[in-house]
Amino acid sequence: MLEGSNFRKPNNLFVHGYVTVNGAKMSKSRGTFIKASTWLQHLDADSLRYYYAAKLSSRIDDIDLNLEDFVQRVNADIVNKVVNLASRNAGFITKRFGGKLAGELADPALYQTFLDASEKIGEAWANREFSRAIREIMALADLANRYVDEQAPWVVAKEEGRDADLQAICSMGINLFRVLMTWLKPVLPSLSERAEAFLNSELRWDALQQPLLDHQVAPFKALYSRIEMTKVNGLIEASKEDAAAANKPAATGPLADAPIGDAITIDDFAKVDMRVALIEKAERVEGSDKLLRLELDLGGEKRQIFSGIRAAYPDPSVLVGKMTIIVANLAPRKMRFGISEGMVLSAGPGGKDLFVLSVDSGAVPGMPVK
Repeated sequence: MLEGSNFRKPNNLFVHGYVTVNGAKMSKSRGTFIKASTWLQHLDADSLRYYYAAKLSSRIDDIDLNLEDFVQRVNADIVNKVVNLASRNAGFITKRFGGKLAGELADPALYQTFLDASEKIGEAWANREFSRAIREIMALADLANRYVDEQAPWVVAKEEGRDADLQAICSMGINLFRVLMTWLKPVLPSLSERAEAFLNSELRWDALQQPLLDHQVAPFKALYSRIEMTKVNGLIEASKEDAAAANKPAATGPLADAPIGDAITIDDFAKVDMRVALIEKAERVEGSDKLLRLELDLGGEKRQIFSGIRAAYPDPSVLVGKMTIIVANLAPRKMRFGISEGMVLSAGPGGKDLFVLSVDSGAVPGMPVK
């Protein structure tokens, strides 16, 4: 088809193996058959992209999504190594220097070490050796955090006369964070957008040669939150519910025509006061082709209700003497024909197909419906 349409045929097909979850095939009963939409209701896409990248190579290998390892790796790498590198330096830059980075790098040789690694990391991305790229990046993230640990800006901040040193150290840490996020941008697009907003600079590979110097950064906001195992457990339970719903037979008859509405709580239901009522009088309403006027006895209290059931009961006298159920605490409604003081319950799709509800013998007017 491609050749006949004069399109170039592919030189190669890039494929991978199967995805397993917790070392086994996806299972609906165990809740490990996870839909993308369900994942996004509980966890972000960046975290899964990162975990897959950390395991992918150019070979046709299966990928195992081990959920406990997923939580540990994302928290250890993205939160503790990368995002923490920004957060532990940004506070000093904001509070002590108004968000302004230093005019010179504190350690040009270390920055050059990062620049030298760019070519190797770029080659790994280009050759689809994603796991190798992630290993290289995280090794350099360790190196960046080691620099901050050794320089200890929290100690320098307490020493008089060392403001310039503090600004230089923290600016260095933020520049290393910028390099790491530039490398990770293909895998972490959402986190990269937040990092760009903080850095007040676009993350571009070709811009790394020039560090951010005498540069204004934005006040730091949390870039990423730790993943708790409770979120993963919620994902599993939701996936089980998805599977149960998918296996549920399709509704037929009245349920298909009028599906059950959204769930309510018992507190919502308790607000509705339904009572047994005796229909003492039923008559057509002049000037309306839909309404009947009903007079009802609630056991010592009389009510008037206008009900749109005329088409179903062309002879309204058949309703007289019938015990039915009404919503007794519905706010009165002023109509052209008078005040309607409640709602008579009926079943059916409407029009001629409506049936006023009845109650068993023994029920008396005014009884609450439980």
